[in-house]
Amino acid sequence: MSSVNLVAREVAVKIVFYGPGLSGKTTSLRKIYETVRPAHRGEMMSIATEGDRTLFFDFLPVKVERVNDCTVRLALYTVPGQVFYNSTRKLVLQGADGVVFVADSQPEMMDANRESLANLEENLLEQGIRLERFPLVIQWNKRDIPKALPVAELRAALNPRNVPDYETEALSGRGVLDALKAITRLVIQDLRIKRIVPPPRAATPAIPSLGSPKASSGGGLEAQLSQHLAGRTASVTAPAAATASAPAVPRPSRSMPAIAPPQPQVQVQVVPAVAPPALTGQRPLGPASALAPSDLFDHARAAEGAFSSGDYGTCIQACLDATRRGLAFAGEGTMGAQAHLLRVDGADLLRLQTLAARSSNRVDDAAFALYVLMQIFSRLHAAGLPAPATE
Repeated sequence: MSSVNLVAREVAVKIVFYGPGLSGKTTSLRKIYETVRPAHRGEMMSIATEGDRTLFFDFLPVKVERVNDCTVRLALYTVPGQVFYNSTRKLVLQGADGVVFVADSQPEMMDANRESLANLEENLLEQGIRLERFPLVIQWNKRDIPKALPVAELRAALNPRNVPDYETEALSGRGVLDALKAITRLVIQDLRIKRIVPPPRAATPAIPSLGSPKASSGGGLEAQLSQHLAGRTASVTAPAAATASAPAVPRPSRSMPAIAPPQPQVQVQVVPAVAPPALTGQRPLGPASALAPSDLFDHARAAEGAFSSGDYGTCIQACLDATRRGLAFAGEGTMGAQAHLLRVDGADLLRLQTLAARSSNRVDDAAFALYVLMQIFSRLHAAGLPAPATE
C-alpha cells in the first residue's frame, strides 16, 4: 500500500511486473533502467539463478518529481514466474498499488499466461482486492517473434475487461515505456480517488506531443517522461514516424491529441544510490529488507548496505548472522534441524558458511548470501514466524 509523508509531501507507491516465467518482466525493468540517463539512475538489484531467471525479484526505485503539490516515488518490482515460488510472489505483491502483466505472445505460452493471470487474481483476492478494481496494464511482449499470436486473439483470451494494453519488445524496449507511463497514470488516478494525492490544479495549456522540444515547459505524464529520458529513448522507443507506421494497438491511452485534457505533471528518474533527503526519513527498501521480519530488518539493511558499497565479505557475514537469528525462530536445535523445519535447503546453508570463512569474496558470492537470507525470510513468513508479541 502507498505510504504518505505529510511533512515532505511525498507519496511512495509500488508497481509490480507480473507474468509467467521468461515472459520478459526482468528484461522490461532492465530496459527502463538502461533508458534513464546514467546521472539519474541508481543500482538495479536482482537475484538470479545460473539460467538468468529471476529467483526472487528485481527492485528498481524510480522518482516521479511532481504530481501537483506532491512528490511521488515509484518502487518497481518483478516477481518470479515459476509456479513453485508462489509464496514469494505473494510477498512481493503485498502492498502493490498497480500491476503490469507481461504476457508472452508465443502460442505455446498461452496456457502459462492464463495460469499466471489467474494466479495474480487469486493472490490479490487473498489481500481482499478484486482485480477488476485494481490498476492494471498488460504488455503483449515478444511481438518481434514471427510466430507471435495476433493481438486480437491475445485480448480475447486475457483482456476481457479491456484494460490498457501495449505491444512490446522488451529486448529492444519498444512499447515498454508506454506501459510504464500508463500504469503510473492509472495508479495516480487511483490515489486521487482514494484522496491520497490531491486533485489536479486548474487547467493548464495543452500538452505538447511526445518528443516536442517544448515538452519541458508543458504538462502531461508522457511529455515529462519523454523530456526527462531525452537522448536515451531514440534507440529504445521508436521515433514518431516509425511508431506511426508500426502496427498499432488501438487504445485511447496510446496517443494524446494536442487538445487532450492536461495530465498530472510528472518527471521520472531513477533514485541515486544514496539516502533520500532527511525529510523522507529513509532510503528505499532493498529486496532483503522488504522481506525481512521486523526483528531482522536492521540486519537486512546492514547486509544490503555492505553489498552496495562493495564490501562483499561484510555482506556475507551479515547475511550469515541474520540467517542464524532467523533460523532460531524455528525453535532450539542445530541449524540443520531448524532449516529442515523451515524447508530451507541445507546445502545452501553449508555454502553460505563456507563463503563466510573465506578471506576474500566476489560479488556473486555476496549475491548468493542475500539469496539465502531472503529464502529464510520467505520461509519464516510462510510459517507465520516470528509470532506476534502478546501482552
